[in-house]
Amino acid sequence: MARRVFFSFHYDRDVRRIQQVRNSWVVRQRGESQPFFDGADFEEAKRRAGGIEKWIEDQLKGCSVTAVLYGAETYNRPWVQHEIKRSYQLGMGIIAIDIHNLRDPINGTDRQGRNPLEHWNVEGKPFTSIYRTYDWVRDDGYNNIASWIETAARAVGR
Repeated sequence: MARRVFFSFHYDRDVRRIQQVRNSWVVRQRGESQPFFDGADFEEAKRRAGGIEKWIEDQLKGCSVTAVLYGAETYNRPWVQHEIKRSYQLGMGIIAIDIHNLRDPINGTDRQGRNPLEHWNVEGKPFTSIYRTYDWVRDDGYNNIASWIETAARAVGR
């Protein structure tokens, strides 16, 4: 079964890295890895009635997991914080993936940023101890993201 995944990230700074992650399954042979889907079109959301908050709510519907893809400046992004909070409230699986070592085709690699899950805790327990964090390069995200997503979904019964 294909999982619907919501990708949370700093659009302006990391979009070229994000595209590589989101499209990583496309270049594989059919059936080699379970595809994941999302409907991210952030720029159009800015122009639509209801704006970004409505777009986020629409995109979260039907998703099993939120993948927080973070780079150097993602930590303090208000919409990323909102997406994490809403994902938790909706009972979704959540994973964080550090993408600072993933090469941007124009700017190369980047400095490491803080994990946005550090903003949150529940009953005194930090999200970083509840949800898994991976490094795209070190943990071989290209070959492992489908299993990370599946594990996160199953952990919350989805």
